[in-house]
Amino acid sequence: MPELSLSVAGAQQSVAAGTTGTDLFGSDRAVVAVRVDGELRDLDVVLDGAQAVEPVTIDSPDGLSILRHSTAHVLAQAVQQVNPDAKLGIGPPITDGFYYDFDVETPFQPEDLKKLEKAMQRIVNTGQRFRRRVVTEEEARAELAGEPYKLELVGLKGSGAAEGAAEGASAEIGAGELTIYDNVARDREGNEVVAWKDLCRGPHLPTTKLIGNGFQLMRSAAAYWRGSEKNPQLQRVYGTAWPTKDELRAYTERLAEAERRDHRRLGTELDLFSFPDEIGSGLPVFHPKGAMIRMEMEDYSRRRHIASGYSFASSPHITKAKLFEVSGHLDWYADGMYPPMRVDEERDADGTLRRQGQDYYLKPMNCPMHNLIFDARGRSYRELPLRLFEFGTVYRYEKSGVVHGMTRARGFTQDDAHIYCTREQMRDELASLLTFVLDLLRDYGLNDFYLELSTRNPEKSVGDDATWAEATAVLEEVALASGLDLVPDPGGAAFYGPKISVQARDAIGRTWQLSTIQLDFNLPERFELEYTAADGSRQRPVMIHRALFGSIERFFAILLEHYAGAMPPWLAPVQVLAVPVAEPFNDYLEDVVAQLRAAGVRAELDDSDDRFNKKIRNATTQKVPFVLIAGGDDAEAGAVSFRFRDGSQRNGVPISEAVTIVRDAIADRVQV
Repeated sequence: MPELSLSVAGAQQSVAAGTTGTDLFGSDRAVVAVRVDGELRDLDVVLDGAQAVEPVTIDSPDGLSILRHSTAHVLAQAVQQVNPDAKLGIGPPITDGFYYDFDVETPFQPEDLKKLEKAMQRIVNTGQRFRRRVVTEEEARAELAGEPYKLELVGLKGSGAAEGAAEGASAEIGAGELTIYDNVARDREGNEVVAWKDLCRGPHLPTTKLIGNGFQLMRSAAAYWRGSEKNPQLQRVYGTAWPTKDELRAYTERLAEAERRDHRRLGTELDLFSFPDEIGSGLPVFHPKGAMIRMEMEDYSRRRHIASGYSFASSPHITKAKLFEVSGHLDWYADGMYPPMRVDEERDADGTLRRQGQDYYLKPMNCPMHNLIFDARGRSYRELPLRLFEFGTVYRYEKSGVVHGMTRARGFTQDDAHIYCTREQMRDELASLLTFVLDLLRDYGLNDFYLELSTRNPEKSVGDDATWAEATAVLEEVALASGLDLVPDPGGAAFYGPKISVQARDAIGRTWQLSTIQLDFNLPERFELEYTAADGSRQRPVMIHRALFGSIERFFAILLEHYAGAMPPWLAPVQVLAVPVAEPFNDYLEDVVAQLRAAGVRAELDDSDDRFNKKIRNATTQKVPFVLIAGGDDAEAGAVSFRFRDGSQRNGVPISEAVTIVRDAIADRVQV
């Protein structure tokens, strides 16, 4: 029998013709698929003609996607078992799970999902095999004649319009052959029978047995076919799947913890902010306690920026359309901008136009206005790098389905900086800027970072290839020099230049994009910015865009969730709450509060009529860092008792020492 020579898991090996992935790795239950010459394939693929094959384990990112996609097929099979009239939409894997869309007469209810889970488990337990078949368009149409949405996808595949046909459509009709997957079971006589089938690219698990019991249906929601409101509304069922029941349990516990930390819930419970309907979606207002946290965040940032050589700027909220025509925003970002306001038009009494009106836009970015500040007078190389900084409020028209509390708002304030420097200064400036960004984020209590490099999208960008290549190479060099992990983000750059983004993990392991650093050779060209070089020539500056928090609102929400509302003492809106054991000690503690306030501490006295135990519960609920308690013994000794957020207590602390303890904790930005 002829033999093949191929790389197996990185080692060259001779195997017999007709060898499959199952032959090589089938003894390892953790291996659920193979990567053949870089392409994911089913485990039973024949390897004739292959050059290299790598195992794909179920706990790897690709393996998890395959597990979840296979579970989505089992869900669809269960739905059609329970409701044979259900029509199939699309069912791709997504982050941490999967979904499948169905055309059903009655929307799914929570009790329906429980029934479907039981039906899925029965299918899983039978150990059906996933078997791939290549079909022609005509064969697919014949086999899927009763599935109108699948037929539409087949038509898109045949017309060459499959790419971008719909979110998740690539899981069914991506590049390559048109294929159907059969779920193969055995009848009572042991014969193979096709229990169900679906149009799909794959790959899939070898058998449903590998799904085990680590799956759960999470919720259902309405979803338009192919994401367009012009199309029928379907019912989408969301689920999750993990290699083991324990991993599923850990995931659901993480979800529960994330829900407890949801900044929208905490914002209400702690009276920090709200989203009044009278103002509009995605436009938050800060209440006094929330505004105090925000003020502390901003003030500390201002002090750090001053120490690092930044100059402060301020710009208006609206501007004429011409500015965004020059910057390119109206060409590349118009969908994210609010509609224009037409003003200054003048007409005679008979309606005759005397003066042409102008369009004004709410600004979505601060950078065009900072360019005007740079260009307001002649600049010398001696002024560079010029670092302009602004807490600038911007407005972006996010679709209503995208708006999410303060993490995706329509009006927000960016801590926006634009640095103008020479090309010779560029590398050092970027390196020091990244260090500045990471150090400042650490001061707010975030410590677990990696970097992402977003590169050019040729369809949505300005400038020449050489300029983009230089900018990207410089950013990559600086990112790698930081020592942090660097992850590529192909096509994710802004239209004017590549960027590094700082990705931070919070207390429960979620990743948030925070600071962005964007290198830009294009806007200085569009605005014709110049400085006088040492030799007297006129040169273009390099422009660096930098948002450290991203936005105050979003960073506020991230910190609130990171700390589960228990903000560190330096950020807490109320840093000390004084609670008397009984009413006679109000005056004593009022004097203690006065001393704390004189030391710059935000302290309050709870002199309400509530009982002592309720006052302590209120302080705990409001997550106050320090509670100072005083009764008879404390008053006689000129002392107070500390009660900390973790429930521990320290008694008999002299007042002067208590003031020092609180003041030092605030000054040192301790994370208690």
